[in-house]
Amino acid sequence: MSLSPRGFSFVKKIKLLEFYSEISQKLNLMYSVLYRSTELFLLFVLLPISFLIDYPILIKVILIVIGFIYILVLLKRQGLLKLRLPDKTYWKPFWQETIIKLAIVMVVTGLYVFFIAPDKLFSVLLKKPELWLIILFIYTFLSVWPQEIIYRTFFYDRYEKLIKNKWLFIFINAVLFSLAHLFLKSFLVQLLTFVGGLLFAYTFSKTKSTTLVSIEHAIYGNWLFTVGMGEMLAFPGVD
Repeated sequence: MSLSPRGFSFVKKIKLLEFYSEISQKLNLMYSVLYRSTELFLLFVLLPISFLIDYPILIKVILIVIGFIYILVLLKRQGLLKLRLPDKTYWKPFWQETIIKLAIVMVVTGLYVFFIAPDKLFSVLLKKPELWLIILFIYTFLSVWPQEIIYRTFFYDRYEKLIKNKWLFIFINAVLFSLAHLFLKSFLVQLLTFVGGLLFAYTFSKTKSTTLVSIEHAIYGNWLFTVGMGEMLAFPGVD
């Protein structure tokens, strides 16, 4: 049974619409990939590196604020700023793994301070316990949380689909997390933040929980300050 000219024209229009729809989807995907790739470069590569350049601190602060507000707006749109407790099935394995990792961190960093700067070992805790408590509070809530919503929650939501390989994505996340601390101009800071970035990205990739990864980050970071590595990592010291 052959189609009438009118029927043939209708089928042709349908095929053309499908073709244009497919082209439109591909173009939108290309635009999305290009936009997000550019966004990643500007926020996580160019901006941190630019802080090594000597230009007014006010401009640096303004750029940070604009970037942070931009990230918060996008997270708000995705409903990712709400406090969400992770599924209860994650808690037990999380604590088991974190305790083991913390034990390793404690031994390695404790020995490092003991041999490199023994006078700093637990110095703030012993000599200025009030300062120690203040730093723990400020670090946990004003440093850890913003870092994790930016480098894990936002980063994974926006860019995970750009890189299919899970381990490569974790590695890139850790490198960029370390890059964010480049302005401190310390090899030790770069090393520790890279290792920390690997641990935090791995935890987030498994749990997708900002709460859990923030707890882990706070535990390790607060231990480093407690054991005496604070001044090495730009924390206030006892002097």
